Amino acid sequence: MAEIVLREALKRGLEEALDNDPRIFMMGEDIGEYGGAYAVTDGFLKKYGPERIKDTPISEQAFLGAGIGAAAAGLRPIVEFMSMSFTLVAFDQIVNMAANIRYMSGGQISVPMVIRAPTGAGVQLGATHSQSFETWLAEVPGMKVVCPSTPYDALGLLRSAIKDDNPVFMAEPALLYGAKGEVPDEYYDIEIGKADVTREGSDVTLVSYGYGMRPLNEAADRLSAKGVSVEVIDLRSLSPLDITTVVSSVQKTYKLVVVDNARRTGGIMAEVAAEVQERASEWLDGPIMRVGSDDVPWPYNRGLEREVLTDADDILRAVEYGFGL
Repeated sequence: MAEIVLREALKRGLEEALDNDPRIFMMGEDIGEYGGAYAVTDGFLKKYGPERIKDTPISEQAFLGAGIGAAAAGLRPIVEFMSMSFTLVAFDQIVNMAANIRYMSGGQISVPMVIRAPTGAGVQLGATHSQSFETWLAEVPGMKVVCPSTPYDALGLLRSAIKDDNPVFMAEPALLYGAKGEVPDEYYDIEIGKADVTREGSDVTLVSYGYGMRPLNEAADRLSAKGVSVEVIDLRSLSPLDITTVVSSVQKTYKLVVVDNARRTGGIMAEVAAEVQERASEWLDGPIMRVGSDDVPWPYNRGLEREVLTDADDILRAVEYGFGL
């Protein structure tokens, strides 16, 4: 067991895959010579060479399309976007091609590829480099979407994504690349589509994923200090969603607060709230409280950016307003 940061966990998983499977290669902007926008692939070009670590032009639609073609032909590419915002340029390839080819070919053609992108605000990259589109992608049939909050989850989910014979989108919270956590030395993986109950409680259920787990855990600690018993759930996967785990928790606590990484309006947590309302309304003692970032463009100014970003105080206000806790 070693304590490492999230980017090191990703690096370990990628190196492991490249070492063990000659069909795996990587492509993306600045992943070779520069070592990746967040240093995840630092040293990879020297170790594996340009045939397997491919720096690409600034043409997201082109290099993702090349990755899809390579996957359909039998390789297992890992494609990295420099920013979640840049996926917009390649949405036709992601949604119409990668996610649909297996269905449209009657199962004759698979697209075993992993698409990675940093997501979210908090690092002063402005309105066009701070988006969280993983919630959009979670709506696309045929595309699995995961978002880790810890180094342990990052490595376990990446391993499962690489083994999957379908396209998996891995949204990596930009604010968490330096987050520390313990990772076992022995092999493990994490089932895609299975949430994690990270803290058991009986008074209220708090649910989030990715960076949202940081303010959520702070809020849970502050509530616990007041004597409130908090159950905490990390979704880990946005598609497929593990609603069963959330419903089971609500049947115990009778109260639910959902916290989105992205903007409150139209986020994946609205879907979680709707599913719980349909499946477990008779168990609820109050409204399902939703917390998310403000519906405004992401500011560059650090103070304004922090004001827009969801924090523990936002979650505590929701708990107090909804349930008086």
